[in-house]
Amino acid sequence: MFISNELIQRLNGNPFYQALGLQVEEAGDGRARSILKARPEVCWPFPDQPHGGVICTLMDTTMAWAVLSELEPGYNNTTIDLSLHFTAPAPKSRLECRAEVVHRTGRICFTRGEILDREGRVLTLGQGAFRIVKADLF
Repeated sequence: MFISNELIQRLNGNPFYQALGLQVEEAGDGRARSILKARPEVCWPFPDQPHGGVICTLMDTTMAWAVLSELEPGYNNTTIDLSLHFTAPAPKSRLECRAEVVHRTGRICFTRGEILDREGRVLTLGQGAFRIVKADLF
């Protein structure tokens, strides 16, 4: 499915993304890239580190957009498995997540992704599986 910049911007305005400081930058051809500028409210229990659940959400969201970018109109996806490896603490500064679809079988897409800090250091590695569902949400 072609994902226009207008659609990305419209969906970036949703309250959930806004509360976290998450923004999808691009999605297409089975790849997606998002950034997180963590708001102070999501840095807990350490004031300068986003909560691990926020990091999981960044990875899950970016992977889902990568899958969405491969689907035909009228379809969407839902997470059925997500596994993350935290390789280093995530600082409150800007984080970038990159994800890609690595395999597709019928109604399941398999993805992998990474979260990087400003210096390009890998903070989190992840893999996920997403079920393709008929749902015209856009």
